[in-house]
Amino acid sequence: MKKQTKFTYIFTLILLPCFLFGQRKQVIELANLYKRGKLKSVNREIKIVSSDSGTYLKILENKKEGIVWLPVRDFKNGTIEIEMRGQDVFQRSFIGIAFHGVNDSNYDAVYFRPFNFSSKDSVRRIHAVQYISHPDFTWEKLRKQRNAVFEKEIINPPNPNDWFIMKLIIDSTTVRAYVNNADRPALTVQKLSSRASGKIGLFTADSSGGDFKIVKINYKNKSLINL
Repeated sequence: MKKQTKFTYIFTLILLPCFLFGQRKQVIELANLYKRGKLKSVNREIKIVSSDSGTYLKILENKKEGIVWLPVRDFKNGTIEIEMRGQDVFQRSFIGIAFHGVNDSNYDAVYFRPFNFSSKDSVRRIHAVQYISHPDFTWEKLRKQRNAVFEKEIINPPNPNDWFIMKLIIDSTTVRAYVNNADRPALTVQKLSSRASGKIGLFTADSSGGDFKIVKINYKNKSLINL
């Protein structure tokens, strides 16, 4: 074996497991966690629904924001992916993911307004996907001060009444949101909070409920999820 080839072989043999095992993946079945009492619901009633397409978690509508916290202790950077469904009803469907949560009022979130996905109004369309950072940066404040920076239109949007996949890629400074495995993000923003880690939750905004299936999380933390 040539010296360079031998070096490459040893390098791969030693370092490849580090790359493979450095990244951890967790699949969270929401129905199972609900049955085991592992979900913490804030300002929302939740229930499990069985259908031909599988079992999913239904969050019922209520006033103000609602969060269903997952048993995640300290998510830092990584990927969060979830399949979810809203509805094409004006001002009644706001669904997404909260992350880096400290408590029920301090968290970042990315959420969608399905009723704006295919609106004929171009102004409404640019309000399809939104980043917020509570309590300091609400959607109202961001829209007033930095309009169309932290919310965007979705190119080739999904049917607003159908299931779709959101994937968040989060690092120390940037949040990117992808829809239905698209190559390009629907939203790319700079994080506004100084929070570097925290809890993950299912997010619904004022007067909204939503349907959520399995959550997949890729992360580098140790002992992240308490199942």
